[in-house]
Amino acid sequence: MKNESPRLRADARQNREQIIEAARALIAERGVEVPMEEVARRAGVGAATLYRRFPDRDALVRGVALDGFDRVVAIARDAEDEEPDAWRALARFVRRSAAELRLATWLSIWFTSTWEQLHAEPEEQRLRQALLKILDRLVRRAQADGDLRPDVDAGDLTLMMALLLRPLPGLRAELTQRSVDRYLTLMLEGLRAGPDIQDLPPAEIGLVDLGGA
Repeated sequence: MKNESPRLRADARQNREQIIEAARALIAERGVEVPMEEVARRAGVGAATLYRRFPDRDALVRGVALDGFDRVVAIARDAEDEEPDAWRALARFVRRSAAELRLATWLSIWFTSTWEQLHAEPEEQRLRQALLKILDRLVRRAQADGDLRPDVDAGDLTLMMALLLRPLPGLRAELTQRSVDRYLTLMLEGLRAGPDIQDLPPAEIGLVDLGGA
């Protein structure tokens, strides 16, 4: 069998990206019951192309999830590289990653069995460890700078965002988004170091429990 030409490989990549982008948008708009054929229409590809890349809904969900994880890691890496200090990098990460992490939270609720299988995939583990390592560095640096309270770690930050970004039944999407923006700001203010901060109860879940190295 002949190898694919660079043009064919590029076309295949573009089709895959279009399918994932369409699936992301439709799941965010309409939830889990979006027909696969509608994803193909939104992506501008034929149904055969969609099923060749993603044979079933679970495969498509895994593709969307891994794409989202990759975007979150890129957001964290860019924040670390571009911001002048660790606190600003953390704040930028929290705000800019919220949409991606909210979609991941929805997928974990709607596709529980698929999500459990995803955690065993090497690529998901690699991305998760990369993200937690970046966040751990930023947390330690922000604490050393005196900007972040000393009794939290990257695991606390990750869990706080996961809990905050869970969907609220009956609340319209636009209200959910505005609420998330408000409460992420409140969360960041609560993480700031200060002379009169209240002691936290002991942490029950740490970085290692979340898959950090």
